[in-house]
Amino acid sequence: MTWVGVLIALAGALGYALGAALQQYEAVAAGATLKLVKRPRWWIGGVIGFTGASLHAVALSFAPLVAVQPISVATLVFAVPMAAFMYGRKPYKAEIFGSIAVAVGLLWLMLLVPQHHVTPRLSTPAALAFIGVILVVVLITQVIARRLHGPSKALLLSVGAGAATASVSTFVRVVGGGMEGDWGRLLHWFTLAVPALLIFAVVLLQKSYAVGYFGVAYAGVQVIDPITSVMAGAILLGEPLPTSPSTALPALAAAALTIAGTVTLGRLAPDHSKPVAASPEPRPLTAAPDLG
Repeated sequence: MTWVGVLIALAGALGYALGAALQQYEAVAAGATLKLVKRPRWWIGGVIGFTGASLHAVALSFAPLVAVQPISVATLVFAVPMAAFMYGRKPYKAEIFGSIAVAVGLLWLMLLVPQHHVTPRLSTPAALAFIGVILVVVLITQVIARRLHGPSKALLLSVGAGAATASVSTFVRVVGGGMEGDWGRLLHWFTLAVPALLIFAVVLLQKSYAVGYFGVAYAGVQVIDPITSVMAGAILLGEPLPTSPSTALPALAAAALTIAGTVTLGRLAPDHSKPVAASPEPRPLTAAPDLG
């Protein structure tokens, strides 16, 4: 049934990418404010994105992680062209190459992480400490981002958003993986933490999208989320990290590819709330108005 899981994961990836592109378009137009809740297209994007994330979870019940996760990482390759379409233009070559570089580099890093199939356990003190660390990361990125503009601001805000989404993934793994068929284990404050952290993450995502640099903001979240999740799994849940010397050079190469792709996306000019005419090459960053 692996092929079924792959098809479901592909549908989920497309849905998540489309939802993110729709929400970014609305966030640029209205700003990361409560005005967004009055915009039907923002809600449609949220529903589509949530459906895509749900399909990803369903796909994992049909196919192994090594088959599903690569498709999930590929959302960046889908999302950037979709966002360009929203603004009535063709995606720039730099957007395509940068997106592919980030997706391949991140996938490469993830494949180096050894698989672990032990029931996750997390104590309340450790969980509170983890949330505290996430809040500190978000606070630092928000404060520093106030002093920045352009792609640097979008990237820094996406770091905080990625950390928040990673906290959602971590608690989902603890709650879902720790059930072991006992529904009574859902009666725990960890279960309530999931929707609270999810709302927190959505707000941070909109702030990063609103700056106007969708490629770098989306790439930042896609990179920080899995890396933070892997670190949380290693530190809190006892999951293994790659320790073999043979993985050191591949990990460095993958990290370099991911960074290069992110930098490429960050050099692009921002999109605006109104469609712009298509051009063969990205406008120079120095000529771009700051939406931050």
